[in-house]
Amino acid sequence: METREISVPGYERVVWGKETASGYQGIIAIHSTVLGPAVGGTRHWHYASHQEALTDALRLARGMTYKSALAGLPCGGGKSIVLEPPASDGGAVTRERLFRAHGRLVDTLKGQYITGEDVGTSPADMEYVLQETKYVAGLHGRSGDPSPKTARGVFRAMQAAAQHHWGSSDLFGKTVAIQGCGHVGYYLAGELHRAGATLVVTDVDGARVDRVVREYGAAAVAPESIYAAEADIFAPCALGGIINDQTIPQLRVQLVVGGANNQLLEPRHGDLLEQRGVLYAPDYATNAGGVINGCCQEMLGWDAERTVEKVDAIYDTLLKIFQISNKAGIPTYRAADRLAEERLAKRAAG
Repeated sequence: METREISVPGYERVVWGKETASGYQGIIAIHSTVLGPAVGGTRHWHYASHQEALTDALRLARGMTYKSALAGLPCGGGKSIVLEPPASDGGAVTRERLFRAHGRLVDTLKGQYITGEDVGTSPADMEYVLQETKYVAGLHGRSGDPSPKTARGVFRAMQAAAQHHWGSSDLFGKTVAIQGCGHVGYYLAGELHRAGATLVVTDVDGARVDRVVREYGAAAVAPESIYAAEADIFAPCALGGIINDQTIPQLRVQLVVGGANNQLLEPRHGDLLEQRGVLYAPDYATNAGGVINGCCQEMLGWDAERTVEKVDAIYDTLLKIFQISNKAGIPTYRAADRLAEERLAKRAAG
């Protein structure tokens, strides 16, 4: 394994790993360990360039620091990326080689970073990682797939946003447009269906859309049509950067509450939502259910019931963010940053 350190201001460590035999190339970014070991999933994705992958890893790692701080967890923030090989036979052996190699890179950090599943990975991939390092969560028979808990947290954040905006947390009769019907989007659709919401959904994978339509009576739209869908709430549950100059003018909703990371392409897009009167639930506060699940069950040894209570507390965190936003006259994403930074500063000061 060939490794090299990359110096990035504001980050504790950024490591690049490459292994010719397995075709592995990966990045681990550790933003902060002020609150505890850096925790964050491994993303397996195709990027146009190494720089694009690095930029994504850095943004995601910082988001994990703030996510853990807001959730009150004894964890720092990190993230890792396994770059999709340019050519692969797609077999199980190839995937095993990639993730075992990734496990070896994780192990070189000696517990500074603990990984888990993320976009493009699964608990099965983490079992491969486990063969090379103990610093991995989200395993079969332990906390497992974090998606149901992430979706639960998004649902609770949506209830909080509804309470703040409409004076009631009841989502019955509200129309929610979900972008992305993967793990989190699927489970969120279930939560909303049981709450009596009407669903409009999309995904680049037609089979995922069909499943949500079949099980939850959702209406399907083309991926490019989801932004202009007539709905009360927009729930981004795919990749980041989708709140931008092109999509904001299309939105016909009052709330944006979703499970995707880094939803704002740039911070100023949070300002634009504010100017349009759209209430934004900051993503790293909203989608913390997964890291809460892994941290509380696997690191702290909590039982499932206590962990769910911690996930449900996302509701209270969002209400506090909205309160800070109103009192200080700042957009909600800045209010979330302020609250997280206060908690980090308090810990750093001892």
